[in-house]
Amino acid sequence: MKKKVTAFVGTPSKKHTHKAVRRFLDDLESLGDVESEILALSDYKLGFCRGCKSCFARGEETCPEKDDRDVLIEKMGASDGVVFATPNFSFHVSGQMKVFLDRLGFILHRPRYFGKAFTSIVAQGIYRGHKMVRYLDFVGAGLGFNTVKGTYFTAFEPMTKAEEEKLDRVLAKQSRRFHKTLMDPVRPVPSLLRFMGFRMGRTAMRLELDERSCDYRYYRDRGWFESGYYYPTRLGPLKKAAGPLFDAIQEKRTKKRLGLKPSGPEKND
Repeated sequence: MKKKVTAFVGTPSKKHTHKAVRRFLDDLESLGDVESEILALSDYKLGFCRGCKSCFARGEETCPEKDDRDVLIEKMGASDGVVFATPNFSFHVSGQMKVFLDRLGFILHRPRYFGKAFTSIVAQGIYRGHKMVRYLDFVGAGLGFNTVKGTYFTAFEPMTKAEEEKLDRVLAKQSRRFHKTLMDPVRPVPSLLRFMGFRMGRTAMRLELDERSCDYRYYRDRGWFESGYYYPTRLGPLKKAAGPLFDAIQEKRTKKRLGLKPSGPEKND
């Protein structure tokens, strides 16, 4: 059965960003067992996030913006691999892409795309594409994806033959790395930093929230308040030792902020 890959593109233009995505997907399909789709965010109605935090507390279905957000989220959920692609506008992602990412904020609180592949593509005019790739890849990992390092490229008008050939090589290399991750959907061992983020984040959530919060119930129902990580994985001696310490540090911080009496470290790993 073929793997489904969906690219979410933050521009209606069919120029450099779109063409690069098409090249990447063509390379990917040539490696076998892949079907792909390009979605221009401009073709969907997406309202601005109001910052009401209703999605965090009461669930995403309570969002006051009734638009196409859920259609796009369903597309992601039905995909085995996802690409976020954007031009560099004023040294950051396009407005359309940022609106889309803001509307995914609740998934950063409640990650769900474990085992699915992710990568990014950025077309820049002058500078800062590398930081945009780092940002998009960070968001992808926060959503739960297995992240393959993205690509940025400089696109002057018109691109020279040498620039086109260089881009072809870069995208071909990226597609091979992505294809490998796509076909082998493992759940990777977390870095120490990501492991720390999970342990301290869930400890703060356990102490600050309760059953009334959708975030709290999401963690509770998945056993994440007791687990070593989001999913079963091999934790070496360092992480096993550090886990209770991270919990204790965050518990002390949170209880100090809330004016509560601190307790000893948790024993789970």
